Amino acid sequence: MSTASHLHSPAPRQYKYYEFVMAAFVAVYLCSNLIGPAKAAQVVVPGLGPVTFGAGVLFFPISYIFGDVLTEVYGYARARRVIWAGFGAMVFASVMAAVVVALPPAPTWTNQPAYEIAFGSTWRIVAASLTAFFCGEFVNSYVLARMKIRSNGRHLWKRTIGSTIFGEGVDSLLFYPLAFWNSGLIPNELLPSIMLAQFVTKVGVETLFTPLTYKIVAFLKEAEREDHYDVDTDFTPFSIKV
Repeated sequence: MSTASHLHSPAPRQYKYYEFVMAAFVAVYLCSNLIGPAKAAQVVVPGLGPVTFGAGVLFFPISYIFGDVLTEVYGYARARRVIWAGFGAMVFASVMAAVVVALPPAPTWTNQPAYEIAFGSTWRIVAASLTAFFCGEFVNSYVLARMKIRSNGRHLWKRTIGSTIFGEGVDSLLFYPLAFWNSGLIPNELLPSIMLAQFVTKVGVETLFTPLTYKIVAFLKEAEREDHYDVDTDFTPFSIKV
């Protein structure tokens, strides 16, 4: 590229809130995977009785809400960069947790067993989580972007809930068999019911947050003066180009 053409290249678009939404996405994803899964919670649901679930399931769908917001406002390519940022952050957190857990504890420190329970996930579960996240988030973003073009930007709630159904469906279908099939931790015959319960819960959380999603999207579109349509977008997930 010549110096002249380089000087006349358009400057990349600058946004006020894109980095904040990225940081929120990564924070929610990390916390829901590092803090939530360590606790099994139980609530009594009228008509169903006691229901046991991983505490992280209440917060993990929020990452999909941020993914919807990113794709709806900034477009698939910028959402793709954020998904890769979350993936990289989780890889680093997993390696760090493994190293810290493996370090020999000081004789005066007696909390090693509790620390191992909280942060000592097996590499099979970590790999399953990363695979499910990567595939689920990209499916969610792709479906929302394509639905936006088809609907000409109308009916945001159909796009957010519809894309979540596909994204969370892929996430659940991948994570539980990859993490627990023939593992001895969860009986194989229970996996379908657990997958269904987790899927319904995650989609339900997304649905409940729909009014808030509308407000956030409307605010960002006005503040950023942006409402991206992915008409000529390269939808490959293996890129960070905008």
